[in-house]
Amino acid sequence: MALFPTAWTTPRVELDNRSKRWLTFASFAIPILLWSIFSYVPFVWHPQVEITDPGDVSYFREGTLIDKDIYQREIDNLIAKQQQNPELNLPQGNPANPVYLPAPHQVLTALYTAFKTPPKRSNEPWFHESLGHSIQIIAWGFFWSMLFGLPLGILAGTYDATSKLIEPFTEFFRYLPAPAFGALAVAILGIYDAPKIAIIFIGTFFQMILITANTTRKLNMAIIEASLTLGCKGFSLIRRVIIPGALPDLYRDMRILLGWAWTYLIVAELIGTSSGITWFITQQARYKNFDNVFAAILIIGLIGLITDLILAKLGKRFFPWHNAAH
Repeated sequence: MALFPTAWTTPRVELDNRSKRWLTFASFAIPILLWSIFSYVPFVWHPQVEITDPGDVSYFREGTLIDKDIYQREIDNLIAKQQQNPELNLPQGNPANPVYLPAPHQVLTALYTAFKTPPKRSNEPWFHESLGHSIQIIAWGFFWSMLFGLPLGILAGTYDATSKLIEPFTEFFRYLPAPAFGALAVAILGIYDAPKIAIIFIGTFFQMILITANTTRKLNMAIIEASLTLGCKGFSLIRRVIIPGALPDLYRDMRILLGWAWTYLIVAELIGTSSGITWFITQQARYKNFDNVFAAILIIGLIGLITDLILAKLGKRFFPWHNAAH
């Protein structure tokens, strides 16, 4: 009897709905299970000890985390001293993980309380306000990237002359790291949101041209030749044939590139004045509230995933013929 259904190990065979649901569940359950094992099973890792009773160790405090080797060394020292002074008390503690690895329940609690806890200073933004600001940065940066990148990519994918004019420099520029332009963006655009939007733009614009051009080239040449035979040329060819034919695949490319834009967010928001969700993460890390740091990272992932699922559903409605063809 096979360990897995045959369809699981057969290339390019679509799975049944039950298998899809189980594997989708497993893709999230396995990382959470591993995280839980490291968090809740003491003998797996837990390299530190959380002090419950400091005993007669002068620098131990209740609730602090101490490395196991230091904790054991202090116990050995006290045991040696007990021969002269039997009244010395040994410290007590429980196995614990470092502060930078909070348990899943702590992160979920922080995720809930972050939306309900007011900022420490009256002039600081709430968590949801920081999150909303970050979404605006992503939206504007990606909007300008699409506004210029999509037309150039479609032209490069349609006409070889445009491709030779645009793509060589784009190939060169896409290897330049977007954050390297941070200082220049601040000098030109100021210290507020404009340079952050510029970094999102730079990080996605040149990739968008190349990906769009490559997708446009995949359009069946027979359709283009038939259109030319029927007298459809120039802008009319692009508007009536190229764009409608490539649009479903271009839509999918934009979904992928939108996820790419999110990966630049943290770096972009550190440029100029720190703001948005990045400001929240750096503030919480400064106070060693790593449960809040994990919660903020988690909410970014959730927003990205939910956005992509919504766009995928919309894509099925916008391009039903494309899904039927596949």
